[in-house]
Amino acid sequence: MHREESFWPVDSADSATDLWVCMSCLSEVYWRKVPIPDCPTCHGVSTYEAFTLDSIRDWGTDELIAKAVAAEASTNQPSVQATGRSEVEPTE
Repeated sequence: MHREESFWPVDSADSATDLWVCMSCLSEVYWRKVPIPDCPTCHGVSTYEAFTLDSIRDWGTDELIAKAVAAEASTNQPSVQATGRSEVEPTE
């Protein structure tokens, strides 16, 4: 049976750490939100911590990195491609 997922909005003090990763299973990541009541994969409660996309690239699995890129891309934020470069070019 599939349950409808609800989310709790989360803002971090540092806008760069807006990706929230489940530290129990290390396979779920969300942009500025965490699922209620628990992680859909491992059912861990209160197991999310904030990270930047670059830090997830340092230690995450390919699957987690892909989910993080997709989560960030689903926002209206400047997207960061797999190369780590922003699509938005700096202006002088």
